[in-house]
Amino acid sequence: MDRTIGPGYSRLGFEARRHFWPADPPANALEGRVALVTGANSGLGKATARGLAELGATVHLVVRDTARGEKAKAEILAAVPGADLVVDRCDISDLDDVRAFGEGFAGPVDVVVHNAGVLPPKRTETAQGHEVAFATGVLGPFLLTELLSPALKKSADGRVVFVSSGGMYSQPLRMDDPEYRKGEFSGAKAYSRVKRMQVVLAELWAERLGVDGVVVHSMHPGWADTPGVTTSLPKFHRLMKPLLRTAEQGADTVVWLTASAEAGRENGKFWHDRRTRTTHYLPGSSESEVDRRALWTFCEAATR
Repeated sequence: MDRTIGPGYSRLGFEARRHFWPADPPANALEGRVALVTGANSGLGKATARGLAELGATVHLVVRDTARGEKAKAEILAAVPGADLVVDRCDISDLDDVRAFGEGFAGPVDVVVHNAGVLPPKRTETAQGHEVAFATGVLGPFLLTELLSPALKKSADGRVVFVSSGGMYSQPLRMDDPEYRKGEFSGAKAYSRVKRMQVVLAELWAERLGVDGVVVHSMHPGWADTPGVTTSLPKFHRLMKPLLRTAEQGADTVVWLTASAEAGRENGKFWHDRRTRTTHYLPGSSESEVDRRALWTFCEAATR
């Protein structure tokens, strides 16, 4: 189904697979645990925050706009009365903001979901001079994971999830031009390159944090009907709307990865609809070990 894209990524794939995939986590699976979700004011992020709250977690909605964050909090509370929700302001694309937030975060952390992302219409740079899609999807999450690593290592079951995209299959790891400085800029291509990098970084973080019991995975949600898709890909949204998943369906595997015993027995895997998936389909798209390590080194240098 995934090789033909449409059936696997649409709501048809979700409906077909949910009848035989692994069981839901227990209703109280995240009780007493603390989770952070970036980009949690709408779409997949809000749906993920709701799913974690339903499992009993204290959920920090990490957002750029606190007014929108408070609105999302109210909507989640209406659906999950008594949920323990906190709105935190942080622009994940701004490394100064991420550093201040990460260094100032007090208390335990058990789950981090890197959901924030952007598909820019033109090439723009952050205050630190980084291409905005790259900063939002790669550098910001890299730095935040580094800053929260001590707390994650103290958790009895620390987990990190990178919300990637099936679009990453279309792009190789481009360490010759990680910030898209060459050629005519394409927002969709920049987004897909970033999503490829997230999958590689999840594997590399799993190597480093796995020795301390922290589980790191990446996943893709399929095609979901979210505000981001409506705004960034309006033609695609109009054409595919009848087949798009709900935000909750798109977020299902994210929530499952944070709480299920099955996902805790794996590390550094790429998932879709509660099952591990290959990270490459196209011939010649596999990255070299040299480029994988170069990505890590680039992120380290850029976030110092």
